[in-house]
Amino acid sequence: MTADGDTRYLTTGEVAHRLDVKEATVYAYVSRGLLRSVRTRGSRGSVFRQDEVEGLAERRRDGRQSSGSIERIRTELTLITDDELYYRGYRAVDLATTTTVESVAHLLWTGELGDRPPFPAPSDLVESAVGAIAVLPRTARLTDRLRVAVVALGALDPLRFALSPESVVRAGETLLGVLAAAHAPHAPQGDTVALRVWPVLTSRPVRPRLLTAVLILLADHDLAVSTVAARVAANTRANPYAVVSAGLGALDGPRHGAASSLAYRFLGEALSDPVGALSDRLRTSGTVPGFGHRVYQRRDPRADLLLDLLRESGEAEEPLRAIDEVAERLQSQDESAFPNIDLALAAMMHAYDMRPDAGEAVFAVARVAGWLAHAIEEYREPTMRFRPVGVYTGPRPGR
Repeated sequence: MTADGDTRYLTTGEVAHRLDVKEATVYAYVSRGLLRSVRTRGSRGSVFRQDEVEGLAERRRDGRQSSGSIERIRTELTLITDDELYYRGYRAVDLATTTTVESVAHLLWTGELGDRPPFPAPSDLVESAVGAIAVLPRTARLTDRLRVAVVALGALDPLRFALSPESVVRAGETLLGVLAAAHAPHAPQGDTVALRVWPVLTSRPVRPRLLTAVLILLADHDLAVSTVAARVAANTRANPYAVVSAGLGALDGPRHGAASSLAYRFLGEALSDPVGALSDRLRTSGTVPGFGHRVYQRRDPRADLLLDLLRESGEAEEPLRAIDEVAERLQSQDESAFPNIDLALAAMMHAYDMRPDAGEAVFAVARVAGWLAHAIEEYREPTMRFRPVGVYTGPRPGR
């Protein structure tokens, strides 16, 4: 679809200014079908029909007059701009190579960055979580185990409805510590989240620097769909464990947290025949898992860092070679077809012989920190503020 000379078009920045939202929110509107982006000749970015933008502005204004609007969420946590990701003003890629998961979690929760000890993993809670997980079939995915463990830990916490920031931070520390320990109950006490999670993913020697970076890069991503689900739950004053459960439910979809599994399968095919795998995907679906992004326009900074770390390790030559060949052919046709974090996760999974669902589990564990940070913000907001206006399209009474 190309722009014609008779219609007025707005740039992404102009749309954001007109709607009083961030540019990332404009891209979210596109992904939800509220706006259509248009490619114009001679332009690297997308533009939008002014009449459609004005229509959306009017609908949003009418919605605010009668109810809350989910698009008006204000947050101090994460900024995505110019293809960079920031946590409270710090570049995520810098944090990923200079600090720990525990420190970044506290940065998101409290706004303070400093050295933090490993999160607690009380033996009685670890034992209870392990017992809850044990009832699942052996075929259960790691994210299935996480969901069950979260529910069990919530039921065991008599103070789970204490919603002060301090209470949520304490619950978050214990939750992350126990979730990691429950999946690696034989790991030494006092290990970090990254050290405990690695043995669950693979039997290969631990690479703490690599997994620490990945967990930090995935800790938050502004108002991703699972984060919106978590904030809606928090707005009803659901307890922190229920908030995490809401996030895990939304994360489970193939277009969100499970996207790395699709990229893993594609990369597995591309290892032996990159061109054949690419051709087959283009022929059958027209899309290639692990390439492009709805928010980033030219690169995914998280993927760039993870792929760089894999190159430095010298342990991922085959998956990186396949990615490079596919990317070169794709980008010759479309510069927006860059590797994203799901493909970088898939490369790590192949390089270290990880479980096929390892990427989903890493994503879920990492995002717990972000969901709880958003819950702390949301607990300060008026309750029940998310009530979008439904547009009824069913049969009318009496007809």
